[in-house]
Amino acid sequence: MLANKTVVLGVTGSIAAYKMPNLARMLKKLHCDVQVLMTRNACNFINPIAFETLTGTKCLIDTFDRNFQYSVEHVALAKRADVVLVAPASANVIGKIAGGIADDMLTTTVMACPCKKIIAPAMNHNMFHNPIVQENLDKLRRHGYEILAPDRGMLANGDTGDGRMPEESVLLHHILKEIAFPKDLAGKKILVTAGATREPLDPVRFLTNHSTGKMGCALARAAILRGAEVTLVHGHMEVPAPLGGKTVPVTTAQEMFEAVTALAPQQDIIIKAAAVADYTPVTTADSKMKKQDGQLTIALNRTRDILAYLGQNKKEHQILCGFSMETDHVLENSTKKLTSKHCDMICANSLRQQGAGFGTDTNVITLITRQGARELPLQSKDQAAHEILNALLTLK
Repeated sequence: MLANKTVVLGVTGSIAAYKMPNLARMLKKLHCDVQVLMTRNACNFINPIAFETLTGTKCLIDTFDRNFQYSVEHVALAKRADVVLVAPASANVIGKIAGGIADDMLTTTVMACPCKKIIAPAMNHNMFHNPIVQENLDKLRRHGYEILAPDRGMLANGDTGDGRMPEESVLLHHILKEIAFPKDLAGKKILVTAGATREPLDPVRFLTNHSTGKMGCALARAAILRGAEVTLVHGHMEVPAPLGGKTVPVTTAQEMFEAVTALAPQQDIIIKAAAVADYTPVTTADSKMKKQDGQLTIALNRTRDILAYLGQNKKEHQILCGFSMETDHVLENSTKKLTSKHCDMICANSLRQQGAGFGTDTNVITLITRQGARELPLQSKDQAAHEILNALLTLK
């Protein structure tokens, strides 16, 4: 994903430096060129050898270190960098960067880099809220730096407050959002539904299905990384919602219907990937469930067809994509849905096909439009999500 990309990690003197080797490892797994710069104070918290072992490159500390090929190293590295992340960023280094001070390899390189620069503050709660630190952060924002909000929790000295560096997965997300993909969806508003709705039978039991939300979350994540403004309306999911988008949690099919139809008019692309429970218990009966001769009888009504409603009320500029999960006659049944529900594309798959369906990390999808059908190979749901978005862009 990050092949031919260079990420510069600037590590300063904070206890949170211990998290950074794991981030370096995560980036290397994505085939990224990782270059680590450390302040001398950072070396008191973690040994540079840890980074050198994980990245396969020399960890730079001393501006005048001669143990590398001849070049003006901070300038050469600045030219190669696609993004710079300073994490953890101490109050001292934040102040130096904001004041234009370049007195070590880290601050000198940051000053020379024309690419996007991200700062992740990590310090004591009172230090973080010191007006001088906040003024320095505001100054950096005005000059185009992205400042990540620290987490709240227990700090190194045992206090509870703001100042914790975000987890490595959050830092990775911000790097990926910046450089992983072209921003071909910038300016687009995309609504994605995901997960399983639940229809209560009584205070204990409910009707639902096996949807985990993995495919919907993969679609939302892919759209976010490509620059879209994403809203995820979701039922129960077994995976966390992706970072960087708006989330609207719901429980029942009716709640999902109301949320989606309220948001739909403002969207450019709508992707219904949620597996909505098809039935809801009848509430007008004096009892939802009746037992007779050991048998349980439940009176049910069909839930509202969200995709059909969206198709009937689709705006001229909108693109509507639905999912069709079948056990038999996949192409035939899914093509009928394309027409009857007024969709622009249907993503069809079979529960009988290995690697597809609920709960897996892979999928086998056939993309059906009015121009025909195209079967995608077995691939991860993240890869499939990008294929789906690519196809939707051709329908503009």
